[in-house]
Amino acid sequence: MPKALVLTNVKPSSEDTVLRELKRIEGIEEAYFSYGAYDVIAKVGSDTFDALKELITKKISALPDVISTLILMIV
Repeated sequence: MPKALVLTNVKPSSEDTVLRELKRIEGIEEAYFSYGAYDVIAKVGSDTFDALKELITKKISALPDVISTLILMIV
């Protein structure tokens, strides 16, 4: 099962909203606030790499308050 950490920068004061939305998405295993260079960190998993890519690009990066993401594949 492919997994990744998604480090996310969000619009100011929208951390609560993004975290709440992330926790509703199927495939998000864990999600947390972060202090530092990134605002929200999520651990995601899927059955295939293609499904993982879809999850990250179509569901996480597409959230309205997400500015940018950095994806770290877990091996």
